[in-house]
Amino acid sequence: MQKGVLEATKKDGTVYYRASITYRRKHISLGGFATEQSASCAYREACRLIETPAVTVTGYVEDSPLPFEKWVILINFRDNGIYFCTPIYARRRFFYYYLSPSHVLKFDIDDLFFYSSHKIMQRGGHLFVADYGMQVNILSRYGIRGFAVAGKDYVFENGDDMDFRHENLRIINRYQGVAEVSFRGKKKYRARINVPGYFVIGHYSSEIDAAIAYNKAIDILKKNGVRKNYTPNYIEGLSPSVYADIYSRLKISEKIIRYNP
Repeated sequence: MQKGVLEATKKDGTVYYRASITYRRKHISLGGFATEQSASCAYREACRLIETPAVTVTGYVEDSPLPFEKWVILINFRDNGIYFCTPIYARRRFFYYYLSPSHVLKFDIDDLFFYSSHKIMQRGGHLFVADYGMQVNILSRYGIRGFAVAGKDYVFENGDDMDFRHENLRIINRYQGVAEVSFRGKKKYRARINVPGYFVIGHYSSEIDAAIAYNKAIDILKKNGVRKNYTPNYIEGLSPSVYADIYSRLKISEKIIRYNP
């Protein structure tokens, strides 16, 4: 075997070759390869990255023997002295997460611990991580609903939809069925629900009141026989007694109360 290469066998008996490198007392797997030669090329490329500070993440080429993810991991380890198992390149106050050479996300340094142990996946334009066996939309870390619409429910302040730093994300609509509106010349929060056809539940002075009113409307509609599967709003930070007090005093549109499916 060439240096940095180990022969291995798959469950079906197929022989393949694993490449790995030890750097700063850290044993790093470079991946599995079909031939000993390709595994050796990956090992030599890893050595080149480690020994050549002039090579950067943006220097990656498609015909590199190393997967792009490993390229990023090695260069970050070389430059910053800390190993991450995900394709992160850390800066002083933020870090880049590379989904591909052209698709680069930016996060606050406070999120580094989470994303260094959670791999980001993309599906249908949405970004997810696997957390406790479930796929979790990364927007939920900001209090944004997974099905929220950019530009309507939240905005990227600098116009860069790959910049997920907290200062760059402004939430417009935090709760299902709730929107900030001008009502009779005053700032209000409108709650409405699709029954089918949108029904206005009411206009409220706070976002939380509107969110709870939406939940109350769900309960009323279900009691009236509506079988639609609604998702209620989760209100964080309210005790059950406070929630119940707000719930009981909120007025709901008579159209909702009297609705007969």
